[in-house]
Amino acid sequence: MLQIYDSSTTAARLPFDALIPALARMFREGCTVPRRHNHALGTTSGTQNSLLIMPAWQQGKYLGIKHVTIFPGNGAHGLPGLHSTYTLFDAGNGVPLAIIDGDRITTCRTAAASALAASYLARRDARTLLIVGAGNVAAVLAPAYAAVRDISRVLVWNRSPSKAVSLAQQLTQQGFDAHAEPDLQAGVEQADIVSCATLSQEPLVRRAWMRPGTHLDLIGSFQPYMREADDASFADTAVFIDTEEALDKAGDLLSPIAAGVFSRDRVQATLETLCQGRHPGRRSDEEVTVYKAVGTALEDLAAAMLVHAGNPAGGQG
Repeated sequence: MLQIYDSSTTAARLPFDALIPALARMFREGCTVPRRHNHALGTTSGTQNSLLIMPAWQQGKYLGIKHVTIFPGNGAHGLPGLHSTYTLFDAGNGVPLAIIDGDRITTCRTAAASALAASYLARRDARTLLIVGAGNVAAVLAPAYAAVRDISRVLVWNRSPSKAVSLAQQLTQQGFDAHAEPDLQAGVEQADIVSCATLSQEPLVRRAWMRPGTHLDLIGSFQPYMREADDASFADTAVFIDTEEALDKAGDLLSPIAAGVFSRDRVQATLETLCQGRHPGRRSDEEVTVYKAVGTALEDLAAAMLVHAGNPAGGQG
């Protein structure tokens, strides 16, 4: 019987203390992940709209497909910039098993993957987190990071100060010592971890603002025209990526490569390499680490399997 999981049910079945280990396990085991289908849908109000189709499967276990629409201009109309659905199949016979809220899967697995990377790349004594952005992913970064580091203080910066205040209040209600930070430079200068979750098309964070030992997490730039950090952020730092696809898709990497301040062979490791123990991650407390993610269908599949496993009729999960 086809199961349907709405947003609240999906979220309830993706607690970070279960999701982060599930992602690590999937990165260690591996699965088949074809390159995503990326289709341009034209522009609205000067911003490029896109459709992504992201399949992944483990032979004889599960097959999943996520469909994502990205309309960056939606914020001006009070709508999220991203919408998605996820369909889970039995990979042994092709039978559809579940339709899952893809927005919630994307939000949770994105934050969980960043936290998983930070478990290897952020200093063990990291306490202050700066969240750049105030959207759906930004809203769950603090609890995700708190699952891997003892986060005692959270700062929130957003282009719209009122949205930063609103998210800080929301996080305070969850038990975090959270505050809106009106000055992005001041926020970066205070932070042990800087996590950017925006749809920005121009650099926000500057290398000159980062202290030794900072961990910079760049979530939002998954298209060539998108940017969250300046070129200098890649010139003298230890750079890690989620998958090799990031080198072909992310403006945050393509720009410093084109400028000659970074090269593909300077990537230290992928998230898979870290999870499989083939790279130690951070090498010293003084090192500045950068993690650039564009997302992978492997993470979606791991999350969808976790959601479906929580159903008594969930089958193999």
